[in-house]
Amino acid sequence: MLLSSLAPAAFAEPSEGGSCSAASRWVVCKADDDTSASGTRPRPAGTGKGKPVKPVCTTKKLETQPPEGSFLWEGKSAKDGAAVYQRTCRNGPNGTPVYSSFAADGGAPAIDPEVVAQQAVSRMKLSGPEIASPRASGRYVVGMPTWMWVEKGPSTFGPNSTSATAGGVTVTATAEVTQIVWSMGDGAQVTCTGPGTAYTAAYGQQESPTCGHTYTRTSASQDGGKFTVTATATWSVDWRVNGGGETGQFTEVRQSQEQVAIGELQVVR
Repeated sequence: MLLSSLAPAAFAEPSEGGSCSAASRWVVCKADDDTSASGTRPRPAGTGKGKPVKPVCTTKKLETQPPEGSFLWEGKSAKDGAAVYQRTCRNGPNGTPVYSSFAADGGAPAIDPEVVAQQAVSRMKLSGPEIASPRASGRYVVGMPTWMWVEKGPSTFGPNSTSATAGGVTVTATAEVTQIVWSMGDGAQVTCTGPGTAYTAAYGQQESPTCGHTYTRTSASQDGGKFTVTATATWSVDWRVNGGGETGQFTEVRQSQEQVAIGELQVVR
């Protein structure tokens, strides 16, 4: 993990009252996969976009710094203005403290754990839904139920979990699709809270029990004679600071499209 070069204002001594405390700016962190993110708005410690949580950790510079060459320096040196900090989290059995240490250049950077969580999400390579139905090669007609469903995979539906580290703070993020909004191309929208039910011949002409739509007109007047079906997935991301207790939640949105022809039922006499 690398920290990018910043003006001195981007660094702040950690608050004695809580870890990940707000600062006028948060440090810009560069993750191992060369993705970066930053924050510029102040807010209380432990507050994410989803839900506020009470911080249970404190961060404090060691009054007696380790001797030069100690592994606690992580290759840094007091001669260069670095210092070693201790992070205390009361998340052991019955609230007992758990200790960890880290070294930081020029004072401990004020790290926003949600920014680190976003770095973790960038590694997941989340994409839009993998649409199984309706599909371009399918045959669909007016008045007959159309079943919508998607294939489940780590990057297309979840769950997907990974971690990222910045400034001694490691955050694990878990992402999963919580709903898919289907824009059917005829003006209708259908909201489904799961992947949908895969159709089999045993269902006959029944409507989908979880995610379906019935077209009332053909796609003949559309460009290429097909409706553009758009599936917009909302990914819910829950994150937690490893060993720290802070948690939060935010959402990501991804889309996929399919061109679908809707015809009329032909009656043979």
